[in-house]
Amino acid sequence: MKAGELRDLPVEELTRRANEMRENIFNLRIRHAAGTLDSSADLSKHRRDLARVLTVLNQKKRGGAPAPAPQPPAEKKA
Repeated sequence: MKAGELRDLPVEELTRRANEMRENIFNLRIRHAAGTLDSSADLSKHRRDLARVLTVLNQKKRGGAPAPAPQPPAEKKA
């Protein structure tokens, strides 16, 4: 899931998705502890997705636009 797609969603939808993701991560952690999780990479992937949703949600609540990506320094010509 990309941040650009998330920015198009309303705050209520982002909040609902964040809650669903928290429940999913909880279930993945339980399965990981029990040893029934197929891929432990799923856990970190879902945590990153949750962080992405929470970041966009905070940006929307604060009313700020996302910061532009930093530009690399210009090369000096000799």
